[in-house]
Amino acid sequence: MGSTSDLPVMEAAAKFLNEMQIPFEINALSAHRTPEKVEEFAKNARQRGIRVIIAAAGMAAHLPGVIAAMTTLPVIGVPIKASLDGLDALLAIVQMPPGIPVATVGINGAQNAAILATEILAVADPDLHLKMVAFKEELKVKITKANEELKAVSYEYRVL
Repeated sequence: MGSTSDLPVMEAAAKFLNEMQIPFEINALSAHRTPEKVEEFAKNARQRGIRVIIAAAGMAAHLPGVIAAMTTLPVIGVPIKASLDGLDALLAIVQMPPGIPVATVGINGAQNAAILATEILAVADPDLHLKMVAFKEELKVKITKANEELKAVSYEYRVL
């Protein structure tokens, strides 16, 4: 992430990866304030066993693109709502030049970034694939239960 101020958003990703029992790193790296550290991280990630990178940043949000420029690993960008309702970060991350793709989730979409990273890893990991199948089934159960609970909510003009 661009700074530790992004941690409250990125905790959703960490929690999901932890639940899926996927080892992960958390780093504060700034494309503007610590560019040498970003380069070192990006260029050595594969050798350290990293297979997917989730990079979060707000405002100018250059971190995901800078990392993507220095590695062939998939990079998922998380735009952080820091200014302009996060639209500046969203546009900075999603509008990458040809050859430097960054998969981009919604503003503050850290959990979806972790889910996407897990799906990417699950392509080559049958056990992780089964965990994702179970996760998606649980989503169905939650929405079915929520819909049942809505039946108890009454309004004078509600049609059932």
